[in-house]
Amino acid sequence: MSIFLDSELTASERSDDALFRVIPVPLERTVSYGAGTAAGPAALIEASNELERLTKGGEPCAHGILTEAPLDCTGPLPDIMERLAHRTQSAVQAGKIPVTLGGEHSLSYGAVTGVARALGKPIGLVQIDAHADLRIAYQGEKHSHASVMHLLASDGIRLAQFGVRALCQQEVDERVKHNVFFKDAEELVTKAIHAVDLPADFPDLVYVSFDVDGLDPSQMPATGTPVPGGLGYYQALHLVEHALKGRKCVGLDVVELAPDGNAAWDFTAAQITYRLMAACL
Repeated sequence: MSIFLDSELTASERSDDALFRVIPVPLERTVSYGAGTAAGPAALIEASNELERLTKGGEPCAHGILTEAPLDCTGPLPDIMERLAHRTQSAVQAGKIPVTLGGEHSLSYGAVTGVARALGKPIGLVQIDAHADLRIAYQGEKHSHASVMHLLASDGIRLAQFGVRALCQQEVDERVKHNVFFKDAEELVTKAIHAVDLPADFPDLVYVSFDVDGLDPSQMPATGTPVPGGLGYYQALHLVEHALKGRKCVGLDVVELAPDGNAAWDFTAAQITYRLMAACL
């Protein structure tokens, strides 16, 4: 089994005491344009072996990183979501931070559901994405990657979206209905905004969902749904890091990597994952 940052971890850093629990989810079921997300977790983990221990002035791996076996992604989508929810719930109940690697974005429903169950308190979700993912259903599937945030908002998860630049009228209406906080890509990019304050009533417990298509295709073309006009690498990370100030990160996912043979993009996704771990500390 492949292990995140395998080349750098000591024996104690990969033990059951590890703070971070990496959960690979090679899910590819509702992709609607390009394909390849099933290979995303393995490619990201393989590329992680080229990372340095040091990031953002610290070593997140010193807190421990345990890589779990990949999730079984066979069977009906609701069953897959429940299997993933059990994994993330168990991690949080053990005092750990689940790091779910995708795979398509629909997996966030299972991952966040498990975290919310474990905490039993209101949580907010900070989303980096080219899309709002607020369709009520897409191509007849309510668990679509294009509907995942609608499901979570309907379950009472508060959303903050950064980098969106492709959405339909239904999603505009859903933003109003669910009191979604957002700063879309055109404003963020053209004004070079790297920090946005969340509303004062946004929950203190935060889950981060980072869809790699939130980045501009010039910096991340290896995704099934690239959209021009996206966020810069540092800009996206700074937005998340600022949003987490004064709040606690209780889980995260990095999704929608569709490897295209260029290891640079796999490494980019791995570096994002490790930097987000640092933001949790």
